[in-house]
Amino acid sequence: MSTPLTTVPADGDALRHKYAEERSKRLRADGNAQFHHLGDERLKDPFTPVVEREPITDHVTFTFIGGGFAGLLAGARVHEAGVTDVRIIDTAGDFGGTWYWNRYPGVMCDTPALVYLPLLEETGYMPTQKWVQGPEIFEHCRRIGRQFGLYDNALFHTKVEQVIWEEEHSRWLVITNRGDRFTTSFLGMGLGPLCVPKLPGVPGIEDFAGASFHTSRWNYDYTGGAPDGAPLHNLADKRVAVIGTGATGVQVVPKLARDAGELFVFQRTPSGIGVRDNAPIDPEWFQSIATPGWQQRLQDNYVASWEGIFGRPGPDIEVENLVGDTGFYPIAQRIRSAIHSVPPEEFSLERMMDAVGSVDDAAMEEIRARVGRIVEDGETAARLQPWYRQLCKRPCFHDEYLPSFNRPNTHLIDTNGKGVERITPRGVVANGIEYDVDCIIYASGFEHALTTLRSLTFEVIGRDKVSLAHEWADGTKTLHGMHVHSFPNLFIVQLAQAAFFGLNATSGWNDTAITIGTIVDHAVRNGYTEVENTQEAQDAWVEMHLTQGASWGADECTPGYYNMEGQQADPSIVGYPAGTAAFFAYIDQWRSSGEFENLKFS
Repeated sequence: MSTPLTTVPADGDALRHKYAEERSKRLRADGNAQFHHLGDERLKDPFTPVVEREPITDHVTFTFIGGGFAGLLAGARVHEAGVTDVRIIDTAGDFGGTWYWNRYPGVMCDTPALVYLPLLEETGYMPTQKWVQGPEIFEHCRRIGRQFGLYDNALFHTKVEQVIWEEEHSRWLVITNRGDRFTTSFLGMGLGPLCVPKLPGVPGIEDFAGASFHTSRWNYDYTGGAPDGAPLHNLADKRVAVIGTGATGVQVVPKLARDAGELFVFQRTPSGIGVRDNAPIDPEWFQSIATPGWQQRLQDNYVASWEGIFGRPGPDIEVENLVGDTGFYPIAQRIRSAIHSVPPEEFSLERMMDAVGSVDDAAMEEIRARVGRIVEDGETAARLQPWYRQLCKRPCFHDEYLPSFNRPNTHLIDTNGKGVERITPRGVVANGIEYDVDCIIYASGFEHALTTLRSLTFEVIGRDKVSLAHEWADGTKTLHGMHVHSFPNLFIVQLAQAAFFGLNATSGWNDTAITIGTIVDHAVRNGYTEVENTQEAQDAWVEMHLTQGASWGADECTPGYYNMEGQQADPSIVGYPAGTAAFFAYIDQWRSSGEFENLKFS
């Protein structure tokens, strides 16, 4: 039987005070610096052996750094444009990006598969479920690579160290850690917002005498099992610690609770857990909607559902839920309705935020009440309640996470916002208590960056030996979020100063990839060797975003990766002021005109 919880009064001021109190517990002066990148030993690929090869010294027309969806989409769209000598480089042993590395048990995507998985129509693939598991996503990445011939020139297990613009030859020189020194006419970079795994900066991490690994480098040799969900049979007599209760922790904890002898879940901040209710996709229904252009229609619909949230309020309150999303879509619809509840003649930012806040309060109260209905122990349930606005942290949807804490072998170790104190040779210390364990699993996620600069692990040198790091030292500066003056023939696939999220990042990456393919095709067909945006256009684009753009607006949120752990957000990390759909419409007209305004071809 579930245990009733003591809740904060429904009064908005009391709730705001509770949120602020919980936020203050978690604020740290070091912000993002509290996390460390994995060292070389922890970064090793446990999934694919490194194959020795000779250094590459050839020339290709198009190169993309990053083998996740951004690189796959850019490669596919350039290939569609008739350029077949495409090279993709990645430190992983195959395509997939995050979905190559994330093979932990229980991994899945929380965006509906029919809009998240790109190129479904082009590859003729129907996902098996509304929200698909990680192995299926990884295989779809490989499917794209095979269909568009992207394996032919790919360089895996290869780290780019430097790219240099060769002025005299109008091309880029690419230098890697494997002795490669090849040239490319056009260069793309898409490192993604989640590509560099991180560890909490807890003292003693390297002192632990047992097994330990990050979830992105899962050690199946130690745990047994497989990414497809096979039981982790080697853990039956093991005491296991999981550090982290974000989206990764929420997905992995149920599998560990099922299979470990004892499980200790170390929590700094609880996630908000909504209903998942996953189900197979009905083939007959799919055939009925899979008419030409079906995926673009669904993606446009999904973007439309978020208009007025990542942009100006849209004209329509109701947007049909074509993908049957029971997770993010209802959140969007609730916020849209709240925005439109303010009479036009009374509309102001303050009135809008009050309306949105009221519906958010009700939604979070239901999230907290759900914990009480499911988790049997009252104290544990209370510690699993999230006290912040719903979009302050990545909303999670799962039907097995909360019930895991009803298992007698599973223990929640809540740190009251402080995090783990230290690691010892024997285990984990939290709240002054040492927990002896055999294995520590770090579900601490990836460094989150909306631009490539924070995750850039190589040097980019443009005209006159100017580095991209220098150009962006005081903020991102682009045209269309993609071009940078003084860096000819370079395309950066990211989200800022362009489509931003629209919640489904792959929609933005696909749209950018189409633009890249169109520009490369125009240059190659007309014999141009250089394409570069003007300084004036870039300055105007940046100024528009700085003065009108909508940022994430999470300054009052509990610390997390959305708001740089409670630090001041970069004001240049903003989306197109009119919203995602408006940006897609603008850029489609821009490239379809064939004039490529503000780009100079030579």
